[in-house]
Amino acid sequence: MAAATHYAWFDTPIGACAIVWGEAGVRGLMLPGADRARTLASLRRRHPQACEAAPTAAIATAIIRLQALLDGQPEGLEEIALDMDGVPEFHRRVYEAARRIGPGRTCTYGELAEALGEPGAARSVGQALGANPFAIIVPCHRVLAAGGRSGGFSAPGGVDTKRRLLEIEQARIGNEPTLF
Repeated sequence: MAAATHYAWFDTPIGACAIVWGEAGVRGLMLPGADRARTLASLRRRHPQACEAAPTAAIATAIIRLQALLDGQPEGLEEIALDMDGVPEFHRRVYEAARRIGPGRTCTYGELAEALGEPGAARSVGQALGANPFAIIVPCHRVLAAGGRSGGFSAPGGVDTKRRLLEIEQARIGNEPTLF
């Protein structure tokens, strides 16, 4: 029998998000779509067995930290437990490395590949981040293309959402002044 999967909605400055969890931790984070119905439809596609429920204490804490980050506070999220069951090993390594990029900081896909000991794997890093079910908790928005270009972003709103998240964090490239 599969473990129970739950979700809860929470409001943020970028809109209503949904967090999905099970016994082992967060299984997904849904950024706001065009409207709540579209966000729910996306959640249902990815987590068809999920039932709406009141957050556990750990999930309530994660929600508070996510809200603080999205309100412009430099909140780290690396303590939030993730359920990576079924996540390919390379993706896990990419996600763990990306979680070490602090709020307001950025790196490139190539730099993240090098940090993994996989120079030349920038495209594979980008593909792993494009499949990231934990957007913001695994801060794929902090990973840029070469030369500080935005690169892609697979969450609703695409690159505009990525740019907005970086603006909220007053992002920097290395030790350079803020991007925005």
